[in-house]
Amino acid sequence: MTFVVVGTPGDRRTVLFAAACRSSGLPEPRLIAWTDVLRGAEIVLRPGDLLRVDSPGEDRDADALLRGPGAPARVGGGARWYRTFTAALGRLSAAASAAGARIFGDVEEIGVMFDKRLAHARLRAAGVPVPPALPQVDGYAALRSRMDEAGERRVFVKPAHGSSASGVVALQTAPGTVSDAGPGRVRAVTSAFMAGDELFNSLRVRSYETDGEVSALIDALAPDGLHVERWLPKATVGGRVFDLRVVVIGGEPTHAVVRTSRHPMTNLHLGGARGDLAAVQRALGENGWQQALDVCARAAACFPGSLMVGVDLLVGHGMKRLAVCEVNAFGDLLPGLTGLPGSLAQGLDTYAAQIKHAAQIRAALPACTT
Repeated sequence: MTFVVVGTPGDRRTVLFAAACRSSGLPEPRLIAWTDVLRGAEIVLRPGDLLRVDSPGEDRDADALLRGPGAPARVGGGARWYRTFTAALGRLSAAASAAGARIFGDVEEIGVMFDKRLAHARLRAAGVPVPPALPQVDGYAALRSRMDEAGERRVFVKPAHGSSASGVVALQTAPGTVSDAGPGRVRAVTSAFMAGDELFNSLRVRSYETDGEVSALIDALAPDGLHVERWLPKATVGGRVFDLRVVVIGGEPTHAVVRTSRHPMTNLHLGGARGDLAAVQRALGENGWQQALDVCARAAACFPGSLMVGVDLLVGHGMKRLAVCEVNAFGDLLPGLTGLPGSLAQGLDTYAAQIKHAAQIRAALPACTT
């Protein structure tokens, strides 16, 4: 097998995947830079190439080509990012088809996973447990109205095309209308902050507790599209709330990491920490743990053309409820984590496991999608 990777030079995913190729006895993968794809350069592929599409990552130049010029730390531009990104996926698919190469995944499914509204609807239609979602809102006033109509006091507000918790807001409100605003009636927890009339990300999670601040925050996020869902209380382990990132390869849950935090966002770059998987397994019990893996496998089955899906699984308070809160097309960056005992990935990292599975099914891999 010969891999071609669409990625960013020096990005951790690119480096780790290349290392997995070498350890598997495969040639060094050839890299096509995202910046070249986004600038419209010719995509050179050969018959038999296996094309892996990786994340644009944190490349400043790629970000500017996707969202337009501006500070990389800014929040926003998600709708333009998504249009540019999916158009580029279409070019990659067409180039692979013309060259007789194969895509390591399905570009349409990647597009769905990068739209939280579409992904949530697909999971819900398949009977996968997900937090209930509110109808679409176009700003703070509409959000409060929808919350009141649904009887919801706690919701997560997520940019439709965001990732890595960028712009995500955990919102709590007291009963009443926006005009009833007063101290203690609203609280928003987020890593975003306003600087002038622009919204930026930080690595520090902060709280806003005045209606004016929260209104400005939500209204700044709204133009790119929002997905709003019920805030389901998370279970705790070791005194910290947690969720699970489960990597599913070829339909089988292969890797799992516990993400813990003292605030609603468990993302590791926002101060979260890896937790004790064995402790979570004990708390769930054998049947509960198997149910958790089964839910993740069902979520991944909604994307049958994707060799790998990263599933973020919420375990409810008291270990009694499971819900899928995210699906990730590029959710395999878990350095140093080897596969679950008894899985096809035992002893392998996420990248080596994908290469192993691709080798096993190479003759049966679907032709690239258009």
